[in-house]
Amino acid sequence: MTPRAEVVKGRNMTRTYLLFTLAAAAALAGCNKESHTIVAGGPPGDDTNVAATTPVALPPSITASKIYRCADNAVVYVDYLSDNKTANVRTEKGGSPTQVVAPQAGQPMTAAGGYSVDGTAAASSAKIAVPGHPAQSCKA
Repeated sequence: MTPRAEVVKGRNMTRTYLLFTLAAAAALAGCNKESHTIVAGGPPGDDTNVAATTPVALPPSITASKIYRCADNAVVYVDYLSDNKTANVRTEKGGSPTQVVAPQAGQPMTAAGGYSVDGTAAASSAKIAVPGHPAQSCKA
């Protein structure tokens, strides 16, 4: 390559880089420089989302889980809940629970289908009825 060809090639490369630089600068100059603030839920004072502003009541948590052996040798699993008037009863270890509810704390808890629990999480025994078994004394 002759010295003259090298100079022409160098100028073309310089021009190419210069054109790319000018195109990039023009693209950036076209950007909108306004401040963008995104506010979820609309403008302040907009109370259209009533569900987000109402208090939420959490479900009761499990305070005690007990395994009872009843008089007829049946095994019953009871999870007592923190509201002191609800419990989940299962007749099998991995079975689906049936929820029993009392009208007030300290009263017997019942559910449709023949389920009932008369006892508390603190007591070592309870009177429990499940379908196919009458209410009987069961020990934890």
